[in-house]
Amino acid sequence: MIPIKDSPRARRFPFVNVALLVANAAVFWLELTLGPGRLEGFIQTYGLIPARLWQTDWASPAGVFAAAYPLVTAVFIHAGWVHILGNLLFLYIFGDNVEDTFGHVAYGAFYLVCGVGACLAQAALKPASTMPVIGASGAIAGVMGAYLILYPKARVLTLIPLLFYPWLIEIPAWFYLGLWVVINLFSGALDLAGARTGGVAWWAHLGGFILGVAAALAAPRRRRHPYAVAP
Repeated sequence: MIPIKDSPRARRFPFVNVALLVANAAVFWLELTLGPGRLEGFIQTYGLIPARLWQTDWASPAGVFAAAYPLVTAVFIHAGWVHILGNLLFLYIFGDNVEDTFGHVAYGAFYLVCGVGACLAQAALKPASTMPVIGASGAIAGVMGAYLILYPKARVLTLIPLLFYPWLIEIPAWFYLGLWVVINLFSGALDLAGARTGGVAWWAHLGGFILGVAAALAAPRRRRHPYAVAP
């Protein structure tokens, strides 16, 4: 299910969300300029490798800092066009309204915390993995978790491709995001059971989503959009 747009309109220009969209696109452009060998080295250096955090034989010789800073840098690296375009689409649709509610500075900090927390969740559940964890999906999952709490009554115009017939339907945000959680939980369980699930960091998604929900629940009540839950 591909989101096309949502019903709420932000009341302030989403400066931080736009900056995050540009930053992700800029890093991906940098990746495109690297040859295959240099790109692999780039991902190995700046992507998060869970084993480097927990296992001494995989730990970076440069120490704890070199093993930990990818918790941030990994959030801005993507594996290909589908990866980057999908993440930018979700961030574009859901991020502006969350920034509108949280405020610019708080939203920027929230996004980074969700990204770091998502990486840690994946690393905690797959501590022996030597596969780099990359992508903004965990941070964006945090945005989606906050959106679920702040805008449960919103409607998401969704494209459902049925063979060669594109079906457009409006879906309540609570249903769209709830289904997303169910899919990720099921896939994450299969991943822990040893099934091949396409190399997706499902637990980063879920970790980020939980952080987003928690942040939205803990945030001071502000003047809400009409699509938000009633105070």
